[in-house]
Amino acid sequence: MRTGVWLIGARGSVAVTSIVGALAMRAGLADTTGCVTELPALRGPALPGFADLVFGGHDIAATPLVKKADALASAGVVPGRLVAALHTELTGLEPQLRPLPAGATQAETAAAIAADLVAFRRRHDLDQVVVVNVSTTEPAPPPHPAHHDLAALATALTEAPSGAPVLPPSALAAYAALGAGCGYVDFTPSVGARLPALDELARQRGAPYAGHDGKTGETLVKAVLAPMFALRNLQVRSWSGSNLLGGGDGANLAEPAANAAKAASKQRVLGEILGYQPQGHTRIEYVDDIGDFKTAWDLITFSGFLGTGMRMEFTWHGCDSALAAPLVLDLARLTAAAARAGRVGPLPELAFFFKDPIGSGPHALGDQWRDLVEFAAYLHGQTGEPGGAA
Repeated sequence: MRTGVWLIGARGSVAVTSIVGALAMRAGLADTTGCVTELPALRGPALPGFADLVFGGHDIAATPLVKKADALASAGVVPGRLVAALHTELTGLEPQLRPLPAGATQAETAAAIAADLVAFRRRHDLDQVVVVNVSTTEPAPPPHPAHHDLAALATALTEAPSGAPVLPPSALAAYAALGAGCGYVDFTPSVGARLPALDELARQRGAPYAGHDGKTGETLVKAVLAPMFALRNLQVRSWSGSNLLGGGDGANLAEPAANAAKAASKQRVLGEILGYQPQGHTRIEYVDDIGDFKTAWDLITFSGFLGTGMRMEFTWHGCDSALAAPLVLDLARLTAAAARAGRVGPLPELAFFFKDPIGSGPHALGDQWRDLVEFAAYLHGQTGEPGGAA
């Protein structure tokens, strides 16, 4: 099943790492470590193979793919030998990466994105196209009455002058993608397709969508540890975290509104799992020197039998792009398979991958894994449609 993977933010660290990884696995130069869909419980005939993935995307930057890949190799994110071996393939992908129109209205931008997606699908004779947003985190948007009704949204976009945004960039990309009948995945905490008008559009055009905010580090650990405290009936009194990160994402999160959106996404999982919100906050600090790596330090205080106070600390040090990239490929494969199976609208079964998933399903990682395995069995034709379907 030839599947297009269209990346919003295609010249960024996560996107380029995803592309390098997919090309390397296709060529037999790397194994599938980190790709959840290659585990026996999920692997099967419904998922497009890595050789079936065709890449394209949009970005406001113009950095050549090879130059960005070389920079990631110098930073220790990807092996330099892979970049050298894949030089021809990376150079050959340049025509598939499109700039966004300058000075256009949002309606014109959405039309241009949709036209690029349609042309991409026809040019490569693709069965499915999945759009994945891996661009920088944006602030939470102010409410707009057009966000609740598709007809009103289309009118507002048409009538809005240039420079008067009706939708934040992630939602505009979702509007274009869903309108073109493509699946959409938001790997960021940005609003993306999480607007009533866009859900209406997805159902109208028969497209699935998933999100938000890929779960790659500190929150992944929270989703494992918090159920432990809940199942042992231990009272978590406080849970505070400090996150240090560099790179483009870190620089973007130095902006207070984007920082607040990200921190809220990271902290929400605790209340969902524990059933109450302990004291404490998640802080995010930009440290340019650590580049594409990130460090998180968490302090947990809790009380046990007879009120005895105890504490736990953990430190997570990881490479954000190397943790995120295989999940981007997983999500593209699963969303393409869901579209082929006729799923429309939100995909709550993909909550395993997200900090702040769509829907009202579980937030504990083990429960999310169970739902994902059931969903994969359905996609592979082994069972009926799972109960989490929208």
